[in-house]
Amino acid sequence: LEKMTDLVAVWEVALSDGVHKIEFEHGTTSGKRVVYVDGKEEIRKEWMFKLVGKETFTVGAAKTKATINIDAVSGFAYEYTLEINGKSLKKYMENRSKTTNTWVLSLGGTDYRVVLEKDTMDVWCNGQKMETAGEFVDDGTETHFSVGDHSCCIKAVSSGKRREGIIHTLIVDDREIPEAVE
Repeated sequence: LEKMTDLVAVWEVALSDGVHKIEFEHGTTSGKRVVYVDGKEEIRKEWMFKLVGKETFTVGAAKTKATINIDAVSGFAYEYTLEINGKSLKKYMENRSKTTNTWVLSLGGTDYRVVLEKDTMDVWCNGQKMETAGEFVDDGTETHFSVGDHSCCIKAVSSGKRREGIIHTLIVDDREIPEAVE
């Protein structure tokens, strides 16, 4: 395995199907560009005479669009920025925290990452979209699914405050799981 000597940037991107690692190699003498997603080579270009530009690829199960921008800062210094769905990584993650809820828990020695996509009510667990059953209850809705032999439920209840909107709570085996901050 060739050693990544021209590694210039590494990003961690939290998507519904998991946290993905994006690595970028940029050979400023050879003009080489290599993009790795989760350790797998996605793009390799040798002998690029133009050292600035962009590389676009997809990340994760939902094939989310990602772009690495290569800009010259001064002389032989370069700046690398990652965009997800056309937004800077920071903006994308801020927006994502409004549209998803994430919980991290351990069951029987196995770690699980559960993500709720609030717009679609899709539930993901460790990279798999889960089969769910939704039902209306007195104070809101419940979305039921199973992880192994554990029964899980995401309760959606109005906060009663317009600015806060709906509060989502994950309950596993009758135990409330605190939300994770990613």
